[in-house]
Amino acid sequence: MGYVTLVLPFSAGGDVAKRLLSTAWLFKVAVHRVLGSAKQHSALPGTDIGWKGTFRGVAYSIIPNRRYADGAVVLVRSIYESCRQLGVDFKGAELSDWLMFQQSEMEYPSRSITLKPGHELHVTTVSYSGESYRDVIRPSVPRSYRALLSRVIEERQEYTGRVMVKGYGFRGNTLWVHGEVQVTIPVGFYIKHSTSYREPKGNLIGGVDVNADRINLAVVDRNGNLRDYKTFWFEETTARGYPGRSAWSVIGMKIHEMLEYAYHHGVSTIALENPEVLGRLRLLWVRRGDRGHEDYNYKVSIFKSTVIERTSMKAPLYGLNTAFISPKGTTNSTEHTNTMKRYGLDRHTASAYLIALRGLTYQSI
Repeated sequence: MGYVTLVLPFSAGGDVAKRLLSTAWLFKVAVHRVLGSAKQHSALPGTDIGWKGTFRGVAYSIIPNRRYADGAVVLVRSIYESCRQLGVDFKGAELSDWLMFQQSEMEYPSRSITLKPGHELHVTTVSYSGESYRDVIRPSVPRSYRALLSRVIEERQEYTGRVMVKGYGFRGNTLWVHGEVQVTIPVGFYIKHSTSYREPKGNLIGGVDVNADRINLAVVDRNGNLRDYKTFWFEETTARGYPGRSAWSVIGMKIHEMLEYAYHHGVSTIALENPEVLGRLRLLWVRRGDRGHEDYNYKVSIFKSTVIERTSMKAPLYGLNTAFISPKGTTNSTEHTNTMKRYGLDRHTASAYLIALRGLTYQSI
């Protein structure tokens, strides 16, 4: 994966809120239509261009903005590819409860979700009647991102955008929405302007397995020998009623602690499960045998992929490369069982070890 995503929270009210909601609803309907149409095809295209050529008209008939229509098509293709890689029946996939819209192209400036000086975003919105508007969003920008976003404009760096609606309601008679703008930039650009450590101390591979209450790190040498392992706990964040903002603060500190440990113990590359495979699952309910309870999607897709994405963003700050591997077989497989027995590892550390081994064969970014 060659990109990182900066998350910028925002709130908006009145007519702007109405148009953000209408755009998100239209986008979701378009994705439903494309998904339904794709399920009827016996053979699907193998490229983004082929998918757009086949399904753009379906999406555009719902949301009359070419970039958003293409964004809907690319999203469905990504879901299809994720299902295929994980062995999930694509025709049994169902979209879950989300509201967002995106464009698919990397460009400067991003035409439909446009970053402006002063960290404003000018967003193309579409009303239910099909009329287009340009609305201004003023997100809350973390201090660590301000200089980076300014550099995007100064260096005319290509990027793409997504608007995610997290919630909405009324204050008095005024509609309000809160959500986040997600700005995606190349990881090379992020590293160039954010790195703290320039060179790793060694040449080892660290495999990372993420779970609801911990991060497991397993370190292997270039011959695949297990050299070290350690667990970074954040059990307190799983307690019922624990504040979400505080939880992510604790998890963020543990990510930094894990990367600091890896750096000082000779790791040069961090191997992670591919968040592009896991992350798409947050947009649908998956029919599969190992989904044992209703919060499967949160624990496996939303939480896990978010931690992985944040780890991949922070790894370059420690001079570490990242390699992304397929998650299939790293948890439930004969190889996993044999690894636990051979090294006397718990199942999460064994998963981290298998991830590290796969990282040996993947080119890092």
